[in-house]
Amino acid sequence: MKDRPHILLVEDEPSLGKVIADSLKQQGYEITHALNGEKGYSYFNTQPFQLVVLDVMLPNIDGYTLAKQIRNVNKEIPILFLTAKNTNNDLVKGYQSGGNDYLKKPFSLDELYLRVAELLKRYNKQPIKQNTEISIGKFIYLPVKQELHFENNIAKLSKKECDVLQFLYDNKNQITDRKSVLLQLWGDDNFFNTRTMDVFITRLRKHFAADPNIEILNIRGVGYKLIC
Repeated sequence: MKDRPHILLVEDEPSLGKVIADSLKQQGYEITHALNGEKGYSYFNTQPFQLVVLDVMLPNIDGYTLAKQIRNVNKEIPILFLTAKNTNNDLVKGYQSGGNDYLKKPFSLDELYLRVAELLKRYNKQPIKQNTEISIGKFIYLPVKQELHFENNIAKLSKKECDVLQFLYDNKNQITDRKSVLLQLWGDDNFFNTRTMDVFITRLRKHFAADPNIEILNIRGVGYKLIC
């Protein structure tokens, strides 16, 4: 049974946590359930996991803070937030703290299964080599460190900024379909996710502003195009 994906679930509502844990076990996953952030972080540091499912509203250590702590230890493991907070600012804050996807309460178990399966498929791939460097114009992008270097300046990127940048770079000098990015990186092309992606595109433009030969064009009604 060691080949079953091991998921860390951090949910402080015992009844909801039990429903989620039991349902995911029936789908073939191994589940470790923590009722608070401190216990969740302790589990994370003592056991191997392939995915973290994390409630935002936790006692003592909130989900955003816990996600940042997890990211300091592991920059690659996917994090799925579960929350009733669904404003655009909440979504952005979740991605900034290291989240990869956001499932709004109340949600159906079928939707949870889809998000979990997609994140496991998307992120549990062969890891990036530690010495990987990508040249983008006059910038050097270090995916593992989540850093963008320009001359003597270093910009730290969030996990989601890195995801969007990598997607654009993989399709550089070509039109990147907006819907494809949303479905692959967010799992849904709804209004909130579209607005959130626009925020990250704007941030990436600011990062690259020092090199006039780099542009991220908005192709109206279609998507984006990274020129470098």
